[in-house]
Amino acid sequence: MDKFSYLSNAGVDVIDEEYKKYKKDPESVEFGWRKFFEGFEFSKKDYSDQEVPESVQKEFNVINLINAYRQRGHLFTYTNPVRERRKYTPTLDIENFGLTKADLDTVFNAGVQIGIGPATLRQIEFHMHETYCKSLGVEYTYIRNREKFEWLRSRMESTRNEAKFTAKEKRYILNKLNQAVEFEQFLHKKFVGQKRFSLEGGESLIPALDGIIEKGSDLGVEEFVIGMAHRGRLNVLANTLHKTHAEIFSEFEGVEYEDSLFDGDVKYHLGFTADVVTENGDKVHLLLAPNPSHLEAVGPVVEGIVRSKIDRYLHDESKIVPIIIHGDASIAGQGVVYEMVQMAGLKGYKTGGTVHIVVNNQIGFTTNYVDARTSTYCTDIGKVTLCPIFHINGDDVEAVTLAVKLAMEYRQAFKSDVFIDLLGYRKYGHNEGDEPRFTQPLLYKAIARHPNARDIYINDLVDQGIISREEAEKVISDFAEELEKMLGASKKLGKAVMHQFLHSIWKGIGHGSHEDLQISPETGVKKAKLLELAKKVTELPKDKTFFKKIEKLIEDRRKMVFDKGSLDWGMGETLAYATLLDEGFRVRISGQDVERGTFSHRHAMVRVEDSEEEYMPLRAVEKKHHDFTIYNSLLSEYAVLGFEYGYALAAPDTLTIWEAQFGDFHNGAQIIIDQFLCAAEDKWKARNGLVLLLPHGYEGQGAEHSSARMERFLELCADDNMVVANCTTPANFFHLLRRQMHWNFRKPLIVFTPKSLLRHPRAVSSLEEFTKNGFQEVIDDEYAKVDQIKKLVFCNGKLYYDLLLERENLKLNHIALIRLEQLFPLAENKIKAVLKKYTKAEKFIWAQEEPENMGAWSYIRRSFKFHDLELISRRASGSPASGSHKIYDARQKAIIDKVLSK
Repeated sequence: MDKFSYLSNAGVDVIDEEYKKYKKDPESVEFGWRKFFEGFEFSKKDYSDQEVPESVQKEFNVINLINAYRQRGHLFTYTNPVRERRKYTPTLDIENFGLTKADLDTVFNAGVQIGIGPATLRQIEFHMHETYCKSLGVEYTYIRNREKFEWLRSRMESTRNEAKFTAKEKRYILNKLNQAVEFEQFLHKKFVGQKRFSLEGGESLIPALDGIIEKGSDLGVEEFVIGMAHRGRLNVLANTLHKTHAEIFSEFEGVEYEDSLFDGDVKYHLGFTADVVTENGDKVHLLLAPNPSHLEAVGPVVEGIVRSKIDRYLHDESKIVPIIIHGDASIAGQGVVYEMVQMAGLKGYKTGGTVHIVVNNQIGFTTNYVDARTSTYCTDIGKVTLCPIFHINGDDVEAVTLAVKLAMEYRQAFKSDVFIDLLGYRKYGHNEGDEPRFTQPLLYKAIARHPNARDIYINDLVDQGIISREEAEKVISDFAEELEKMLGASKKLGKAVMHQFLHSIWKGIGHGSHEDLQISPETGVKKAKLLELAKKVTELPKDKTFFKKIEKLIEDRRKMVFDKGSLDWGMGETLAYATLLDEGFRVRISGQDVERGTFSHRHAMVRVEDSEEEYMPLRAVEKKHHDFTIYNSLLSEYAVLGFEYGYALAAPDTLTIWEAQFGDFHNGAQIIIDQFLCAAEDKWKARNGLVLLLPHGYEGQGAEHSSARMERFLELCADDNMVVANCTTPANFFHLLRRQMHWNFRKPLIVFTPKSLLRHPRAVSSLEEFTKNGFQEVIDDEYAKVDQIKKLVFCNGKLYYDLLLERENLKLNHIALIRLEQLFPLAENKIKAVLKKYTKAEKFIWAQEEPENMGAWSYIRRSFKFHDLELISRRASGSPASGSHKIYDARQKAIIDKVLSK
């Protein structure tokens, strides 16, 4: 077999492997291979000492041709409805494979490889062209898993990728396609000039989604979670999720929402939840996630929702499927797609495979595809993780339906992502008020002449005798009449209703008023319970050998509790999780290096020295298996934070935490923070309790390792949309985390966590501080002699300890250091109570480590209504901090000296 090295590498490997098996035992290979090798052996038996004869050589040339169709057939398809395809070389002409037209009627045993037995070259070429080069092109030969490869090859070549639907099924497909087309045309006539981001040119998306849902339901799927941008969203809401047409039409009228305090969002960003019944009578739950205009941002959010549902109650990846609908320009251009795709197989993020559908308009706003990417296809990202990719002509709705059902089968069989490239066009401009001929005159001349997919399909069905022209017209007119009725009904609806997103999951959980946020519940835990839990989390299995430093660290934690009664940050955090787990809550933590902790303070996951087997001390206090999970993430902020936001959306009973490696790095996920975290409740009534832990503090580590940019979060704070805190003690951090779950509502929580305070000798708390009261939004100066205080200094975080130490060194008694542990919302009554206490204070300071134009100062100046404050800080700067430790020391000293001056 090694004489045929001109065959592709993949082909040689497979052939050699099968040939060796055949030589040992002919019955061990499948029938097709066996018949091929029988012919091969017969043809060479009289030529054992000579060169392989031409007839045998040509057998392998035919195999080479077959492999070429599998590998490159997608380049020579009829998948583009409005443009000629780019030309690729070499072509699949038989002359490029050592064959000629004289061979067309020669019978080749290679035909057994495609399931048709010994066949003429003409028959083999026809079979392969029909399979791989018509309306459906497929990329899959790079898949290294042989089972997956053979599954796809067999499914496609045994049917020639030919759609075979009954007359009833064809009428059903027509009905779905008509709904998509007629809905868009109706909107175009009735709401002239209004933005809707039409699906026209990509209407086969609706029968595609229907095919996925129907096939998925047959295969045991109970839920689908869909994420998509604005293009075609209204059509999907109406014809897939069955949001009433009347309700959609009313949104075009611009009616007010029932809740006058609710700002809402544009109609093509809204989410929706529905239970639909399939053709077979199965009930399927559909969820369309709300999204911003930031294309692709919703993808990881959907993945997080799906994983949350799997973890919480489904416990089976085959019961729920994420569907992400992309645009061609965005899937190729947006880096978050790559991050999301790389998450697909990771233990902390896998969801059992995503169906990716690209509504391929061949244009992004005004940018042609040749300027939008370097790769051949917009879907080439799918090759990174060896996923099959189906390229389909959107005008061939039967090919679309065939492909999506095959894709759904593949996902269920292998729990793998699959990509569907639905090639169409965009009939109008980016929005309906845009003029596309400014930038694509030739393309839009072609589009103007091109019939829509429904009319093309009707002509096909009429030619086949499936439906008459009159029946087709009745299908169109009946649905048009229904839309007219719904338009009339829309005018009687009154104010619009914003549907509660994930309402069943959030039932019984409040929204949290301003008054609610001013009250911290009792979160202390009885001492006996703390000791019981501390014992469990400070014991390592006796039958396993751990790294000596780990054993010492765990033993030191035990001594903190049982010998010293004084706990550091890491132990306080651990007990917060332990107590919540003991109370029946779940805890999920993710981020870069979170298992150990970037600063080696957490050690929530330790490893056995000899085997690297993982052990989690907190698992000892779980109520149910895997109630506590912690995952080191891939090196991503954007997609990972989006995923955790989505997870928290569907898990109000879980303390969901994302920790940045350094707080500064959250800016890699700024889109999720701006578009989802701080605004989603206002835009979509989507509540969320996600916690962000952002290491923060000036310690001379340079510009990118000092500031978590609290000014950015505080700028986003309004209407009690989230909570922002900067704790200084382990006990207060303990109570803050517990409060997050003991409030009867959920708000995003931003915590600026320390670095040096993790091991600071003063940043410790007594065991008793964990047993009583709750989170302290404001911490008064426990050392101050009230009648001597002339200066009140408000501060937070690590700076407090720097000021405290120097005040003690200087033996100053006229200054009180007041810690604002919670920055937003300010605890108004508690601040007033502190101010009332210090009647002799004459000077009021806000002190911060950050430059004047950063940190909390701008927010404090705007929000602190009780007294005018003088600022002491670093000077305004474009960079958060100096890279020189010497300069850092000088600037830090200057702040401290000025604060403590008379």
